[in-house]
Amino acid sequence: MTGKIISLLLCVMLLAGCGPALAQDARTVTDMLGREVTLKGPAERVVVLQPGDAEILYALGALDRVVGRGAYVDYPAEVTEIESVQSGYETNLEQIIALAPQAVIMTAMSQTEDQVKALEDAGISVIVTDAQDLEGIYACITLLGEVMGLEDRAQALVKQIRVDLEAIAAEAKANGSQGKTFYYEESPLQWGLWAGGKGIFFDDLCTLMGMENIFSDLEGHNSVSEEQVLERDPDLIFTTMMYYGEGLEPDEEIASRPGWENVSAVKNGAILYDNTSSIARPGPRVVDAARLILDLIRSADAPADAA
Repeated sequence: MTGKIISLLLCVMLLAGCGPALAQDARTVTDMLGREVTLKGPAERVVVLQPGDAEILYALGALDRVVGRGAYVDYPAEVTEIESVQSGYETNLEQIIALAPQAVIMTAMSQTEDQVKALEDAGISVIVTDAQDLEGIYACITLLGEVMGLEDRAQALVKQIRVDLEAIAAEAKANGSQGKTFYYEESPLQWGLWAGGKGIFFDDLCTLMGMENIFSDLEGHNSVSEEQVLERDPDLIFTTMMYYGEGLEPDEEIASRPGWENVSAVKNGAILYDNTSSIARPGPRVVDAARLILDLIRSADAPADAA
């Protein structure tokens, strides 16, 4: 009898000892919409709906915990082996719930309040991100580090990105970027021109390198006219439009537009088509985007330097 009592007491003591440890694993995070979300511990099963967020998880070494991905999540290559779910405004909640995730990571722009509520009603924690500019990328990395219990890795990643960007910016300025103007084309002429203005991470990058956006008077993503672009005469042009393998590539199409032959960027061959999506996605590959910008600055100045 005494032995049974001692055994029970030992079990109680062990359970009591585990209690604080389990409590320490629980965490409340504040997402990028200011919502407080409580998790029982670091997320072990996650569905991530947007590419930039997935790339952050990859950079943190947490891709093995991703059990589902949005339809446009395609980097790194191995992520395509993870089950895909319909995402965006037509997000398939049934597909997500069937994967039994502890948390779903989604962006403010692509999801609705009804979708968030439905997932939470199903017992799934929802983390909403909203990385628009460089500081937003850093905040998003920090947030997802907290969600995954990888705070130290997140802190180190943010620090490394800052260091890398400062070094690339210094090199860009040494190569003549200071004072150059740029135009970031998000939608081509045949679909109606859209340009990136202030308040997006790509503008932050170029500004860090000493350049000026020809649409610095506009915030975010805007419809613009062909006449506006021609009048503002950018030194550099960037585009991230999809190329489907037929006809001219996006940079070639821009260069061939009637009336664009006198634009400085066209005359100097300073047009960059980014088919890697690093310029368009707010995530750790912002460093790759900065290197692409630097490469264009160098190549655009090369003929004049050679002369």
